Amino acid sequence: MSIIEAIVMGIVQGLTEFLPISSSGHLVLMQRLFGMTGENIAFDVAVHLGSLIAVIIIFRKTVWELIKHPFSKLAIKLYLATIPTVIIVLIFKSYIESTFVGNFFIIGFVITAIILIVSEYIAKKYKNELPITNKNAVILGIAQGLATLPGVSRSGTTISTGLIMGNKKEEVAEFSFLMSIPIIIASAAYELIFQFDPATIEIVPMLIGMIFAFIFGFIAIKWMLRLIRKVNFLYFSIYLLLLVAVILIFGLV
Repeated sequence: MSIIEAIVMGIVQGLTEFLPISSSGHLVLMQRLFGMTGENIAFDVAVHLGSLIAVIIIFRKTVWELIKHPFSKLAIKLYLATIPTVIIVLIFKSYIESTFVGNFFIIGFVITAIILIVSEYIAKKYKNELPITNKNAVILGIAQGLATLPGVSRSGTTISTGLIMGNKKEEVAEFSFLMSIPIIIASAAYELIFQFDPATIEIVPMLIGMIFAFIFGFIAIKWMLRLIRKVNFLYFSIYLLLLVAVILIFGLV
């Protein structure tokens, strides 16, 4: 992997992990455009850790409270959200992995666009004033599990699901970002334990990718938290549909 490719992949991972446009789908697309073949587990872990560091720094006070009070109401909700995600991934692991080989990510982009449009319509029609309950947390965890498919945005799916359930926009956005912490840690640990190949280590591209994933992940989270009440998800859905059109018209995959 060249330095330029590492920078681009890091930027893409950082931005798209927390914007509702799917990091997995964009990473698959960029890999195809760069002509990358095979897996680079070490680099994938590095850029995801960069995103993780961004979340932890921004929510450091909340994270510290969760560490000090592991059985607080928020901590329990995060457990309830994480469990169904892990169960879904373990049950459908083989199928999920198979979708990264073909062009499923294009379908995933369309699914994300539809989810964003529906949630925006419902959010405008009804007031979102309800706090996240334990039941809501479980449903958000299921949504997060389904969003492990390439092209289906994790943040877009979870935030949209919260809006459809009537949850407060700011609260569900923050909860969505916090939900990513245990999942990123778990996925990184799994890849390191079961799929890591020392031969794939490229120290410089890894470090550069991680740094750029951290920087742009930090920017994306800050931007979403600041504009979540005002931002219109229709813009993101239009972007995804235009991206699909460009991919299909110009045969980019």
